[in-house]
Amino acid sequence: MRSLYIREINAFFGSLTGYLILALFLVALGLIVWVFPESSVLDYGFADLEALFSYTPYVFTFLIPALSMRAISEERKTGTWELLRTSPLSLIQIISAKYLALVTLVFLAVLPTLLYAYSIVQLGEPVGNLDLAGFFGSWIGLLMIGATFAAVGLFASSLTSQQVVAFVLGVFLCFVLYFGFTALSEILSGDIAYWVEELSLSYHYISLSRGVIDSRDLFFLLGMIWVFLGASVLVLRNK
Repeated sequence: MRSLYIREINAFFGSLTGYLILALFLVALGLIVWVFPESSVLDYGFADLEALFSYTPYVFTFLIPALSMRAISEERKTGTWELLRTSPLSLIQIISAKYLALVTLVFLAVLPTLLYAYSIVQLGEPVGNLDLAGFFGSWIGLLMIGATFAAVGLFASSLTSQQVVAFVLGVFLCFVLYFGFTALSEILSGDIAYWVEELSLSYHYISLSRGVIDSRDLFFLLGMIWVFLGASVLVLRNK
């Protein structure tokens, strides 16, 4: 598994596309947090990074499917999937290695945002005026959302041998899981609306961003990861 994991990481950073995707992600977040008038922290006037955590899931909806679209679809298109299946690794190990590589890439993409926290700490009056519990709760929630999207993107990649189709499917599924259930709950009423909203990733992400790490939110997100990884294994096994 280690060899496959390293191969996936090297394949991403072995081309200009990988660096371009990460650069576009960081530039987009930088513009949202510091430049755009509607969301700029400097215009907001408070030592808060709410803009970062509010808009990053939107960017993740496109970024992570772009990272994951080639994970399996390219292997199947180029014919290397059959070679990989003849290795001593089981199908579950192959999926796990590719998933861990994707999660590592998501972590590397989010890691530079810690500089934003340092900047806000220095800009606050007095210096250090930042809700660190809320920040790290939101940051952990962001990693969990990214890990969930990675599992969804891997599932989309397992459905087709075309990278573009895998990207479109990944974006659609991520959008529905994060925004769709919340939008559906707003047109319903009663207990059904509450249950539907609890199926939304945004509901659990917002709960984590309050600075309280609730095990129910973590178990839900981990359960979603397990479901989509398991679905990927079943799809590939049937194929």
